[in-house]
Amino acid sequence: MTAPAAGEPGASGREAPRERWPHVVVVGGGFAGVAAVRALAKAQVRVTLVDRRVYNTFQPLLYQVATGGLNPGDVMYFLRSLRVRQRNLRVVHEQLVSIDTDAKTIQLLDDAVISYDYLVLANGVTTSYFGTPGAKEHAFAMYSRSQALAIRDALFVRLERAAVGADTDGLHLVVVGGGATGVEVAGALAELRDQGLRPAYPEIAGDAFRVTVVQRGDEVLKAFPASLRRYAKDQLTARDVELRLGAGVAAVLPDAVELTDGTRISSDLTIWAAGVAPHEEVSRWNLPLDEHGRVRTGPDMRVVGLDAVFAAGDIASTPFDLPQLAQPAIQGGRHAGRQILNLMAGRPTTPLRYLDKGTLAVIGRRSAVGDIAGKLRLRGLPAWWVWLFVHVAGLLGSRNRFTTIAGLLSRYSVGFHRSPVPIVGEVPSVRPSRTQPAQDPAPAAAAPDQSSSRSSQ
Repeated sequence: MTAPAAGEPGASGREAPRERWPHVVVVGGGFAGVAAVRALAKAQVRVTLVDRRVYNTFQPLLYQVATGGLNPGDVMYFLRSLRVRQRNLRVVHEQLVSIDTDAKTIQLLDDAVISYDYLVLANGVTTSYFGTPGAKEHAFAMYSRSQALAIRDALFVRLERAAVGADTDGLHLVVVGGGATGVEVAGALAELRDQGLRPAYPEIAGDAFRVTVVQRGDEVLKAFPASLRRYAKDQLTARDVELRLGAGVAAVLPDAVELTDGTRISSDLTIWAAGVAPHEEVSRWNLPLDEHGRVRTGPDMRVVGLDAVFAAGDIASTPFDLPQLAQPAIQGGRHAGRQILNLMAGRPTTPLRYLDKGTLAVIGRRSAVGDIAGKLRLRGLPAWWVWLFVHVAGLLGSRNRFTTIAGLLSRYSVGFHRSPVPIVGEVPSVRPSRTQPAQDPAPAAAAPDQSSSRSSQ
C-alpha cells in the first residue's frame, strides 16, 4: 500500500481518510522502537506500538536502581505518554507470538491478529547464560526493572544478615562480566560500600564487604582503547574491587562461583552481566537469522528478502556490525521509520549512515572513561561529566531527567557523596536468635523478560 507522507498531498490534493492510511506496526518500546515511532509522528500513517510492558526502561541506568542510587520510576517512562504529542499512535500491551509475512499479519499472545503494511521489529534481547550450570537459577540478571529491584532487595537482606552476625564471614559480592555493565555495577557497589554503608553498617566495615569482578578475558572493558582499559582497571583496584581475570565461570552455586581454572569464590550475591542473546521465540518467526540468532537486515534496515519488514536495535544483524548499544538502536530505529516514509512516497530506500557518538562507562565518583568516535579519549572527571550529560539527555520525559540528575548528583557530588542515603525496598528484619536466615528474594529469571539493555518488546 502506498500513500503520501505528511505534507505531500494525494492525487486529489486532499488528505486521505485516516482509516485508509497505511498501518505501521512497531514491536518493542525500547530505544529502537520509540525512535521508529517518533520518526512517523507527522506522517499520514496509523502506528501501533506493541510492547508487553506499559513502560520504556532506560537500561543504561538500571544498575543505579539495583544499587540503591535511583528510584525505579526515575528510569521508566509510561509508553502511552507518547500519544500526547503523537495522535497517530496506538499502544497495545501484549507479547508477539508469530509473524505471517505472506498475509502481513502478526499474532499476539492473547490470540489477537494485527494486520500491517509495514512492520518494524525492535524487540531487543535478553540475558545469555551461555549454558553455564546454575547461572540462571542462582545468579541475578539485570535487564529489567524487576530484576534490578530483586538485586537491590537481596543486597540489603544480606547486609542485614551480615550486620547481626547471621553471615559470620561478612558479605561477598561477585559480578560476572568485565564489560561496561559489569564495571559500572562493581564501581557502584564499591561506592555504596565505602561512602553509603560504612557509617550505617560499622559491623561489616573493612574486608568483610568484598566486591569481585570475574572476567574470562585478560582485561576489563575490552571494547575500549588500551589506555582506558588500564585506567579502568587501576580505578577499580583503588576502590578495593578484586579482579579475577583470565578465567571464565564454570558453574554458579547458591553460595559460590566456580571458575574454569578450578578456583572457587565464595559469593553471597552473584550478579550476571556477561552477555545477551535474542529471545527464544525469535527463532520461530521464520525470518533470516545470523549465527547468533539475530534478524539479518540489509543496509537500509529491511529484513533480508522482505520488502515491508524492518529490524532495528539489538535484535538486528546489520552489514555494519553495529554494537548493541543505545545509539545504534536509536539511529537504526529512526532510519527504519524514515525508510517507510520513502517507500510510501515511491522513493528508493537509502543505507543507514551510522554516526558513532562514542562509548562511555562510569566507574565511580569523578571517574569514568569515554571513547568518542575513536578520536577523543576521556578519563576521570571530564568523562564523568560527559557521561552524566549523555545519560540524562537520553531519558524520556522532563520529570525523569530532573529526578535522575538530582539522584546522581546527590550520590556523587561534593558534600553529598560522603553521606548518601541509599534507596531501599521492603527488607525483612533479621534477628540473631533465628535459626533460619531471612527469606532472600529469588533471582529474576530472564526467559520471560522481554526487556533489552537497549531496546525491548
